Amino acid sequence: MIRIATKEDAKALLDIYKYYVEQTTITFEYETPSVEEFERRIENTLKKYPYLVEEEDGKIYGYTYAGPFKERAAYDWSVETTIYVDKDARGKGIGKKLYKALEKILGMQNIINVDACITYPEQEDEYVTKNSAQYHTHLGYHMVGRFYKSGYKFGRWYDMVWMEKYIGKHEQPPKEIIPFSKLREKEIQL
Repeated sequence: MIRIATKEDAKALLDIYKYYVEQTTITFEYETPSVEEFERRIENTLKKYPYLVEEEDGKIYGYTYAGPFKERAAYDWSVETTIYVDKDARGKGIGKKLYKALEKILGMQNIINVDACITYPEQEDEYVTKNSAQYHTHLGYHMVGRFYKSGYKFGRWYDMVWMEKYIGKHEQPPKEIIPFSKLREKEIQL
């Protein structure tokens, strides 16, 4: 079941995220945030964007959310997407279901561009492979840029790539963005 995240989910989401912070360069955070920090992140995101979890029998197996691509008004129709799936539940279609639900809601908000910032190693190592970029390609994203040696973690430099997908039409003028907090007032079928 996919549902909207709540601040009460923070501990379960941190249990998933902790592995990625401590064992990978998929995130460039060095320290696992506190539960209170994650609660704030969830609440702040939900003001404008969706934050979704995939849950089965009371256990959360993954989560996804969107955030601003940039803070300037001209970028309102673009978002940065983020997704994390429990390391032991990867390869079961959870990520695809989460992204599909996220894109559905973003489309209802009149978002057009979804962008993902992905660690992209020159050489794969024990901290990261190119699987995330390949996964996003499979979901319809295309490569739009590469930043060389722009992130440093575990004593190594890593490249970052931006990948993008259009989920709507670039009309002139574009439709007004509807904050997620307004959409929540309506019943959303995930």
